[in-house]
Amino acid sequence: MSFSNILTKWYLENKRDLPWRKTDNPYLIWLSEIMLQQTRVAQGTPYFLSFTNAFPTVFDLAAANEEQVLKLWQGLGYYSRARNLHKTAQFVANELSGKFPENYNDLLKLKGVGEYTAAAIASFSYNEAVPVVDGNVFRVLSRYFEVATDIASASAKKEFSALAFELMPKENPALFNQAIMEFGALQCVPKSPNCGICVFNTSCAALQKKKVDQLPVKSKKLKVRNRYFNYLVVSDDTENTIIQKRTAKGIWHNLYEFPLIETEKVEGFEFIAEQIQSAFFKENEMISLSEINPESIVHKLSHQHLHIKFWKVNLKGTIENGITSKVLKTFPFPIVIHNFIEKDFLS
Repeated sequence: MSFSNILTKWYLENKRDLPWRKTDNPYLIWLSEIMLQQTRVAQGTPYFLSFTNAFPTVFDLAAANEEQVLKLWQGLGYYSRARNLHKTAQFVANELSGKFPENYNDLLKLKGVGEYTAAAIASFSYNEAVPVVDGNVFRVLSRYFEVATDIASASAKKEFSALAFELMPKENPALFNQAIMEFGALQCVPKSPNCGICVFNTSCAALQKKKVDQLPVKSKKLKVRNRYFNYLVVSDDTENTIIQKRTAKGIWHNLYEFPLIETEKVEGFEFIAEQIQSAFFKENEMISLSEINPESIVHKLSHQHLHIKFWKVNLKGTIENGITSKVLKTFPFPIVIHNFIEKDFLS
């Protein structure tokens, strides 16, 4: 039995029951694929269900405002995905009359749609014979065929795509693509796979040569930047607070936050008090300042580690543009701030 036949047989017997597998609607496939970028299925599934409930068609998503979309996305991370999702929905709804492109090359022209996502939509919605190559596929193919190419190298995507295309039954590419990704997600997992029960345990090159833990090869390391955020959680005489929108490019673009003092390292009371008095709340006298969390919260992003402190700032009088705690909850925040609001601010 061929590699693809064994693989698809395994898939049909072991596949997970996932909502986006019950449709070939390109809107729903696109939505699921954008959400599952850099995101585990268990985490992404509730968001998919929430989005499809709130925005059942691309026209509904296009008609929403950006803050609605970001609020619903809150906690899923990589917020540029949500902004691109919204812009693409508007383009498809308004410029393409709600009809998604029907082939890989045209799908690539959509904002936020790269090679992997275009291949997934083309394959799963239109059964186009184009390989879907993600981390799971790299892992399965590199182990089974003992491919030692560094998957972070420029040539890797082309090499693995060609191999997957060669293996793919051209009459049913969608089934093959689903099968190989699922096999990597459930059976040929990154660490300590159970090779004893694997359907390929008599033919896998890496297993025969005891190289399973060495493949795939990935040498590129991300350089992590440490940043230090001090958030000023204000309360005036009416118990109103104040927030601001992050409009600069970079992390959390168009999400909301408390007034921020970013520093080069962890700073103490005196430095923060001096910064507040020199640059913040000029119209209101500061009555008191205190640390809410003496130990920094370390929030890890892919390229950055954020060391976050929240400071309670009591001000005299009424602050300009202040909002109530009820209104505060309606805005989209980064998940670390949202969790603080729910746990410490509103408790």
